Amino acid sequence: MVGDQRKRSAIFFDRDGIVNKVVLVNGRPFPPRNLGELEYLNGIHDLIEKAKTLNYLTFVVTNQPDIARRKTESGVIEEIHEAIQHKLKFNEIRVCPHDDIDQCSCRKPLPGMLLALALKYNVDLEQSFMIGDRWKDIEAGHRASCRTVWLKNTYNEEWLGVKPDYSVEDLNECLNIINRF
Repeated sequence: MVGDQRKRSAIFFDRDGIVNKVVLVNGRPFPPRNLGELEYLNGIHDLIEKAKTLNYLTFVVTNQPDIARRKTESGVIEEIHEAIQHKLKFNEIRVCPHDDIDQCSCRKPLPGMLLALALKYNVDLEQSFMIGDRWKDIEAGHRASCRTVWLKNTYNEEWLGVKPDYSVEDLNECLNIINRF
């Protein structure tokens, strides 16, 4: 970073279930398989705009293990991200294409993606938020020293991580939380 060296606050967003709706199959959440299945979550645009007016950097941090599992082409993921970026204009979208067996440091619940973005953009993680809909998102945020916000949903699996700092019913409630800081 050249010029201004002060630390910035950021909001890290999970993708599927936060930025866009998940595709439910037999009650289980899956990412959209193509651009035609991409549907934005209610309130995401307003939340991003409010975050920007409050001078937060905005990032997407998303696990996309279907790339490693060869169920999805990386080009499809890139196409979806281009559409998301065109509409919502995040500072950056970061993807972990690995599966659990790869044991990489970027796959949530590990905080690798958040830490890399914090280093690149000079982010003060303790003054930042991680917003997610699954325990891996909350655990990654906690491990990175962020405040964590869990968006409740109907497909929650067994909770294996730490408890979130905040729980919300919809993204509009996130506005109230970030307005406090």
